[in-house]
Amino acid sequence: MTEELLSLPVPQVPAGDHGVAWLRANVVRFSNGAEHQRRRALTTKLIENVHATTLDELANALNLSGSLDDIAVIAPCYQPHEPITAEADAAVERLARDRGEETAARIGLLVQAWAATHALAARFRTGDPTPPVPITRRAAEGGVIEVSLEGHPFGHGSHACPGRTLATKIAKNMAFRAMHHQDEPLVLPNAWDYTSAAALHAAGFKAIGTTSLGVAAAHGIPDGMGLAGEQATALAALLRDLPCPVTVDLESGFGQDPAELVAGLDAAGVNLEDGRPHGLATPEEQALIISRVRERAPGVFLNARIDTHWHGIAIEETGERAKRYVDAGADGIFVPGLTEPRDIEKLASLAPLNVLAQQRTPQELGNLGVRRISTGSLLFRAALQHTVATAEAVRDGKTPQALGYAAVQELISRGTRSAAG
Repeated sequence: MTEELLSLPVPQVPAGDHGVAWLRANVVRFSNGAEHQRRRALTTKLIENVHATTLDELANALNLSGSLDDIAVIAPCYQPHEPITAEADAAVERLARDRGEETAARIGLLVQAWAATHALAARFRTGDPTPPVPITRRAAEGGVIEVSLEGHPFGHGSHACPGRTLATKIAKNMAFRAMHHQDEPLVLPNAWDYTSAAALHAAGFKAIGTTSLGVAAAHGIPDGMGLAGEQATALAALLRDLPCPVTVDLESGFGQDPAELVAGLDAAGVNLEDGRPHGLATPEEQALIISRVRERAPGVFLNARIDTHWHGIAIEETGERAKRYVDAGADGIFVPGLTEPRDIEKLASLAPLNVLAQQRTPQELGNLGVRRISTGSLLFRAALQHTVATAEAVRDGKTPQALGYAAVQELISRGTRSAAG
């Protein structure tokens, strides 16, 4: 029944030559028939080669640089059932350099992106599966009706959103960044394939990381040698469908240009380490890499892993590297092996600090200033141990414990993938 209702035309908006009324009357969102087809083609063309990671980047791509304050004023008045304020009319007038459909399309795209990304980001942070637009309106006999979009993907229907993929990516970036500035630390489990990631998300984890050891070892490749780049990026592509932010462990870049590698991933975050297969990068070298990644993909949360602790180097150098990396644009720092409370508190004052899971509870680590707790390769190693133990139980005539067949099938069905994207 919903599909039939969504095929109905959208309610007609009055003609307008000024402010929000003009904008409504000239955008694809509130058009029907040939007018809708023409405006949709124009809108799609405007974003077909846009790979923005933030709303600011999208605004620049649409030739609306510096307009987000105006867009935020327009957005609450954009829908035809919402009252128009004088401030919103003035904001449209500042952005409308002419009265052409392309100008309206640019403004309309950014208004809709602003509203969708903020709504989606809030849902990703809380794990709410509902789409950012829960209802849509259609013209029917007797008046305007409201059609629920519950259970349907974001942008569903005859007016399917052409920017769904782009808005979802930006929203995941926004949500993941916000997760590092909450009262409680983000507990980030690390997966090694699609199903382990889907199972972790289904268990209630709001963001998922990957593990370099798990990905490499699952393919018979040693970890830490920069040899599993193809496998790591293939997994990142699979995980784009998950209805939550994903951060990808890239080791030191797998011998590729890290800036181009990160820009091509569509991930909400990445780990980049200063460790190399045979030692450490210099702080200057790693800071330059970080600055280039930040410039190329500003919306991606860049977690700078510092491997000095693994090498037994004094905490003072770890702190100096952390400062340098943050100054270069790192959003967070990750020091594996860090356990001393004084060292944790010192480094946590510099940027959102990520540590590996340890004996302390998330609350205890949060009290020390930790913002993110990763499981690293722990889950993969535990899975290996449980696999062997289960095989031994079968051999020894014991009763093994495992997920049911149907439960695994459900995890990898299309129905469990992103309702937002």
